[in-house]
Amino acid sequence: MNEMITFPKDFLWGAATSAYQIEGAWDEDGKGESIWDRFSHTPGKIMDGSTGDVACDHYHRWEQDLDLMQTLGLQAYRFSISWPRILPDGRGQVNQKGLDFYDRLVDGLLQRHITPFVTLYHWDLPQRLQDEGGWPQRSAAEAFVHYADVVSARLGDRVKHWITHNEPWVAAFLGYGMGVHAPGIQDFQLAVNAAHHLLLSHGWATEVIRSNSPHAQVGITLNLNDVVPASPSALDYAAAREIDGFTNRWFLDPIFGRGYPPDVVAWFQRVHGADLQCVQDGDMDIMAAPIDFLGHNYYTRTVARDAAPENAPRSIDTTDSEFTEMGWEVAPRSLFRMLIRLHYHYQIPHIYITENGAAFPDSISEDGDIRDTRRLAYLQAHLQAAHDAIQCGVPLRGYFVWSLMDNFEWSFGYTKRFGIVYVDFDTQERRLKQSGRWYRQVIAENGFRFRNGS
Repeated sequence: MNEMITFPKDFLWGAATSAYQIEGAWDEDGKGESIWDRFSHTPGKIMDGSTGDVACDHYHRWEQDLDLMQTLGLQAYRFSISWPRILPDGRGQVNQKGLDFYDRLVDGLLQRHITPFVTLYHWDLPQRLQDEGGWPQRSAAEAFVHYADVVSARLGDRVKHWITHNEPWVAAFLGYGMGVHAPGIQDFQLAVNAAHHLLLSHGWATEVIRSNSPHAQVGITLNLNDVVPASPSALDYAAAREIDGFTNRWFLDPIFGRGYPPDVVAWFQRVHGADLQCVQDGDMDIMAAPIDFLGHNYYTRTVARDAAPENAPRSIDTTDSEFTEMGWEVAPRSLFRMLIRLHYHYQIPHIYITENGAAFPDSISEDGDIRDTRRLAYLQAHLQAAHDAIQCGVPLRGYFVWSLMDNFEWSFGYTKRFGIVYVDFDTQERRLKQSGRWYRQVIAENGFRFRNGS
């Protein structure tokens, strides 16, 4: 049985990318070095030994890519600004050629009736700031506010949707705690300090953006996972509570005026010996600056099992589930659960799904088609979950598929493909996948026919 799923009339359909993953031109036109430039050039850090030096060459092919977006019927495009392209040293002298690039990009989007959603920070900290200590230092937060001021002053007359940070959990804990992302440091105390300064810079920058861009909508994007216990045992429930605190509440609670959750503060101290001495008077009020929307990046859920011998909770895989090529469980109902929780626990004005997608192996058939049926099914199931949340009163205003095109997938290099557009990284040819054609139809119809049981 086919059921037509229709979204609200003002629902916004988009796609998302980030600067380092697609732009290339890593050292052109005055751009400074970023921590990802340094990290990817360090042997052994990237799975396939690649770098983002060229990536999708979007810096030179942006007009072609905007035409592609128009062909898809995109109503909005979420992209990030490269901080070192604007301020090569992280602060001080502005690189006008960098600002000019984003000027042209924004104008090109508006000419095609595509709404720009700008993310100021998607992990490419200027290396010069990292040399001074990076996000664990309060000075990085202060530099970010200067950067936000420069960009919003230039683009704020046209850009009316701003995201301060993308996934500060990843920037802090994968970059400074686990070391699998740039800058590759393994120090949990530094990670906690970085997380705090990321949130502090968000609060400061929110007010600066509003000053430069009157009537703008300002928010932040978090990666949030529904955390469920592996069994009904009290120990597994406690493990789920700890993981949820670490990955979700540590950012949600202070953003929405509740401060850092005391149970997570105690867990950081007990398990990692980490403290909050970096917090200064007034910081919590700054971090709780009112926002207009929350960006929710959703890919999977976490199943938690107690791991008392290791003195820390851990997540497990469920053997009867489907997994993406990233090893992430396909769990669309958990997206529904998270959206319901965000709405009823935090009373958020507006929510956007700012990333949702899946990496699966792609192959080009003899007729030149790319039939990525598993990705299409993933997107359909998650849009069904999003629609169900709207029906329950969640103020979900839009959806951005991750990603517009295949790109440099961080520490995985070019080994994982998320795009609804296939990119041949040798020739830079773009080719619409089956999922892309399906998404184009979804946008045109503001919905889709959902096959029950599919």
